[in-house]
Amino acid sequence: MSVFGHIARPHHGFAWVTGASEGIGRALVRELAARGWEVWATARSEDKLRILAEENPSQVFAAPGDVTDPEAMREIVARITETRPLALAVLNAGVYLPMRAQDFSAEKARKTFDVNLGGVANGLEPVLRHMIAEGKGHVALTASSAGFRGLPRAAAYSATKAGLIAMAEALAFDLIDLGVRISVINPGFVETEATGVNDFDMPMLMKPEEAAKSIADGLERGGFEIAFPWIFTRILRLIGRLPNQAYFWTVRKLTGWKDVQD
Repeated sequence: MSVFGHIARPHHGFAWVTGASEGIGRALVRELAARGWEVWATARSEDKLRILAEENPSQVFAAPGDVTDPEAMREIVARITETRPLALAVLNAGVYLPMRAQDFSAEKARKTFDVNLGGVANGLEPVLRHMIAEGKGHVALTASSAGFRGLPRAAAYSATKAGLIAMAEALAFDLIDLGVRISVINPGFVETEATGVNDFDMPMLMKPEEAAKSIADGLERGGFEIAFPWIFTRILRLIGRLPNQAYFWTVRKLTGWKDVQD
């Protein structure tokens, strides 16, 4: 066993994925099921979850719920762990509500914080209590490469994703001694309903199925960070190390940000 805890495998127990009704979450449920996992899928849309479960009736189970409701998350984890341990949890639910300084909205920011940070915290509480009591398990938080540094139109979104990265890092210090592995998932651009609102070029745009495969591969490797596509995320990290003035100039140039605003 590595210093970061054991790597979860299908025979260790159930997997749980939030934000599972569409996009990366839906694709990840399918990918994990294809790799032999019994997966519980959570989202607000019961209809979409039912369809997902019907595709894999013996391996995917619908557990509808709103991640912003802490009691609902506790009840789902209690339901999951009635018969088997929860071996893998991917807390993936999130929203992207783009806004610029000219139309900054505290309401949009609060909704982003409630789902992206609060929703993860609501799932983390019962997951960590269960896994720590078991002395094993693997929990992964879906952050984003947008959390490396602030990006245009992503004031609230970048803030939440940076917060998730820091949250995972902070928890790792304790979990190292408790047998529980924690990972942070930092995708680049993925073709989803959320990114469909972007009006700028998105380099190395991936399909949800490609992203799900990258995530599942990363979970099987067991590293702390799962970042992809690796060329894009590596370049973004390098740009992020630039001095502030050079960073702002470079990102504006690469995204055509001045042209977008004009």
